[in-house]
Amino acid sequence: MLIYKILRADEWQALRTEGETSGAPVDIADGFIHFSTAEQARETAAKHFAGAEGLHLAAFETDRMGDALTWEPSRGGDLFPHLYGPMRLQDVHWCQPLPLGADGQHQFPDGFA
Repeated sequence: MLIYKILRADEWQALRTEGETSGAPVDIADGFIHFSTAEQARETAAKHFAGAEGLHLAAFETDRMGDALTWEPSRGGDLFPHLYGPMRLQDVHWCQPLPLGADGQHQFPDGFA
């Protein structure tokens, strides 16, 4: 199963350079890395990245993350994937730009759920 992480340009570059990261400042502060399912990603973009440019959407394969990945209740009681360990480049299935459209909404890749 794929789960998704919205990354700022510097976060994506750091992951590519270092091979792993503890995540964004909010992830470090919370003690785990926040991910979203395909159904949750658009709302995550709108709520936490409104108006932000230079973003990337990275898809991660859950089978590669092992027991460090847990599902915990968050917004509205929905279960969200949380990673209690480093986010690793080797777990990235694909990563694509997440541009801001003229309507102010992020434009998800073609075919994204």
